[in-house]
Amino acid sequence: MSTDATALERLERLEARLARLEDEQAIGRLVASYGPLVDAGLPDEVADLWTADGVYDVDELYMGSADEVRAMVAGEAHQGLIGRGAAHFLGPAHVTVEGDTARAVCHSLLVVHHRERYVVARAGVNHFHLVRTPEGWRIEHRTTRALDGREESRALLGRGVTGA
Repeated sequence: MSTDATALERLERLEARLARLEDEQAIGRLVASYGPLVDAGLPDEVADLWTADGVYDVDELYMGSADEVRAMVAGEAHQGLIGRGAAHFLGPAHVTVEGDTARAVCHSLLVVHHRERYVVARAGVNHFHLVRTPEGWRIEHRTTRALDGREESRALLGRGVTGA
């Protein structure tokens, strides 16, 4: 009887580990999809990464819903940026899953085409709060800050990894 209980416990632990790894992979893929989608200029697909009332808080821009994210991607400023040549790179995300919520943190670079070469226009930190929905993981809140020496930016990196 104890052998069966031990095997069942081992199977339950294995299933829990697999579920956590699947969640981490799904979140990593969601984060990694932002750059290609935003650079392709796909407003609906980018907005679908957020919950309907999800927030995207960037230094110079605050978007309080998926509709506002959609409008940013479709807008003249963003379309002009990608029309001149730009690439949004989000580095590997450090993901922590806690039930139906998660946090992730990663670096990002915005590379732009400028005078026959490419330059890094921005280096940033991205801190994500995510929730599990019937459609899969979605961004509830994303904070992006420039890595320009500010304590706030460095603190986001630490909180993303430690949760503190």
